[in-house]
Amino acid sequence: MANIKLDKKIVEYAVYGGAILGGGGGGWIEDGLQIGRLALDIGQPKLQTVDELQEEDLLVTASLVGAPAAKEKFVKPIHYARAFDILSQKIGKPIHGIITNENGAATTVNGWFQSAVTGLPVIDIPCNGRAHPTGSMGSLNLSEQTDYISYQAAVGGKGANYIELSVSGSLDKASTIIRKASIEAGGLVAVARNPVSVAYAKENGAAGAIQQAIQVGEALLNHTGEAAIDAVVRKLGGKVVTEGTVTEFILETAGGFDVGKVTIDGTYELTVWNEYMTIEKNGERFGTFPDLIMTLDARTAEPIVSAAIKKGQHIAVITVPKEKLILSSTMRNEKLMKPIEEIIKKPILEYIF
Repeated sequence: MANIKLDKKIVEYAVYGGAILGGGGGGWIEDGLQIGRLALDIGQPKLQTVDELQEEDLLVTASLVGAPAAKEKFVKPIHYARAFDILSQKIGKPIHGIITNENGAATTVNGWFQSAVTGLPVIDIPCNGRAHPTGSMGSLNLSEQTDYISYQAAVGGKGANYIELSVSGSLDKASTIIRKASIEAGGLVAVARNPVSVAYAKENGAAGAIQQAIQVGEALLNHTGEAAIDAVVRKLGGKVVTEGTVTEFILETAGGFDVGKVTIDGTYELTVWNEYMTIEKNGERFGTFPDLIMTLDARTAEPIVSAAIKKGQHIAVITVPKEKLILSSTMRNEKLMKPIEEIIKKPILEYIF
């Protein structure tokens, strides 16, 4: 089993590379840096590859659920640890490793704090190698396992909004309740969920995706400005679609999601469902989820998540074909992709399958 040494430089690479692979979602850079650095301050989180774990060993997913733009959101590192404790007590079985639900500025380092506290390793086989809107998309295709019982724990909020929740049931029902809990907590909750075997994770997960985030972050941070953007697209095999000014931005938080639209120079249109779903110009499609679509400050190359877009910003938009990403089996599940069309009111499936 390969151990990947984690230090504060690797935290920066993971968070910034995760921000790129977040595709507009996956949390905030500041939160990811805080959690990753705190994990190193209190202990030594372990990041390992999956190759030498036993097939029957149990893995648990650490995730964030909610709408990043929600004004009352409140999640702190202790909430991650508390959710993990609640789930551990609920399932009553030994846990051998922690995996994150996706890549993103905050989510790539999901589990690092828990690893520092518990000594359990984070295993580099995320549920998905890019960020995605729904819990089911980050659940290793467990939605197709009719007899699977999903165990989930959620913690978040402050004051009157603080909530701790443990739920078990079908994946769909449990995920829906957790999403509703995020709304009650002010918009966001830390979640521990869905125990699976290593064998199952190998069949459905995104092995090596954390290392990909680290490599992308290194490419970004070792250059500046336009050269940094070029380094990222070279590393991922993508391209810059456009560079221009945000002329319109609409984003609403509804049902625990951020939903909206970004217009650049009055011509390019990006749709948002937490992450960027499509980019078009005059009806011509340049990228469709799960292709990666991401916005960066055109001058500084700072990744800009969808919730941080503002009218008047000068941004660059990059795309990376899904074939160049390390993705979960869920990204090939037509049933999980269909709801995107209902949210953004644009065709999706014909561009994916």
